[in-house]
Amino acid sequence: MTDKTILVIGTYDTKDDELGYLAGVIRAQGGKVVTMDVSVLGDPSTPTDYSKHDVAAEGGSSIRAATDSGDENNAMQIMAKGASLLAARLCTEGVFDGMIVLGGTMGTDLALDVCSALPLGVPKYIVSTVSFSPLIPPDRLAADTQMILWAGGLYGLNSVCKASLSQAAGAVLGAARAVERPKTGKPLIGMMSLGTSALKYVIPLKPALEARGFEVAVFHATGMGGRAFESLAAQGAFACVFDFCTQELGNHVHGSNISAGADRLTNAGAVGIPQIVAPGCYDLVDIVGWQPLPDKWKGHPAHAHNRLLTSVVLGAEERKQVARAHSDQLATAKGPVAMILPERGLGEWDREGADLHDKEGLRAFLTELEASLPSNVTRHRIDCHINDAVFADKALEIFDAWCAAGVVAP
Repeated sequence: MTDKTILVIGTYDTKDDELGYLAGVIRAQGGKVVTMDVSVLGDPSTPTDYSKHDVAAEGGSSIRAATDSGDENNAMQIMAKGASLLAARLCTEGVFDGMIVLGGTMGTDLALDVCSALPLGVPKYIVSTVSFSPLIPPDRLAADTQMILWAGGLYGLNSVCKASLSQAAGAVLGAARAVERPKTGKPLIGMMSLGTSALKYVIPLKPALEARGFEVAVFHATGMGGRAFESLAAQGAFACVFDFCTQELGNHVHGSNISAGADRLTNAGAVGIPQIVAPGCYDLVDIVGWQPLPDKWKGHPAHAHNRLLTSVVLGAEERKQVARAHSDQLATAKGPVAMILPERGLGEWDREGADLHDKEGLRAFLTELEASLPSNVTRHRIDCHINDAVFADKALEIFDAWCAAGVVAP
């Protein structure tokens, strides 16, 4: 088995024993280790491969500046910036194959930045005293971040925390050995959707696009899927996007915890990726199903999808807010944008005759959206439902025209 190298990051002045144990387990399993110290005040018992001075300098600062800031939050943000830039550079240089960070709330805050600086496919693990906590906002989680609770690990080694640390060490090394990083060689299409009970266009579109020589990655629009989609879009990973389920934007506008972040519907445009957009399931706001219904949604129709997820149906004015948010986000796009507006509904539950259909609400949304769309967006209003074959055919028509014109690179 080919040896892999794991970057181990932490505050070596206060967690030297724990970080040393973590590194020891990795080495015992045949892996290699490089170490990075993100301490501010103290020093490790033995030098690390990348010192705290290296980290601060990479971010354009110094340990003196961190200590002189007089605030541990400011100091750790200096280290977070440096650690993120240094890790990203070392990754590009091929210095390590996977990364693991150990910490409490301070270390976890830094770890989230470091994970976000690394591309999809680089194993990234966080061992934290607050893993899976509501303290961690979904929009700060990189697409393939893995976490494990550092149980019993607040201060010093013991048999309880060793159980967590040894699992994490084995997990990151195993992931580094097993991972197949994205390298298809084919141009990649990013597509947003929900399950095929709600949105069915993936069924005809995926094979049609693959027959044209493209690879298709479909992302689940439940918050984290949108984060992964936006992260890859920001990296320029897509030749084109079929962003046909923008519900996460409505979630964000209306304050749901199930959010892909404030930059939803912006990153593809920021790097000039061609976008074909349709506001699938725009009329629903997802909320955490096992929590009490917030007061603002009482009286709204709702669909309990399962014990985890409930979808609240928006009223006409709330839909107009979502429409304007689409226009605001797309106005910043540097590449071509086509908006398809199906007049007969944008989700299976919103089809005429279905339980959640609201004809007037749909009309209000489409009217507001069409009126507010910026001039850089080409409109395609069509007489069909989003799940009808006509919709998929229209999307392919636009895509084929872009390919023929060289807008989408083959």
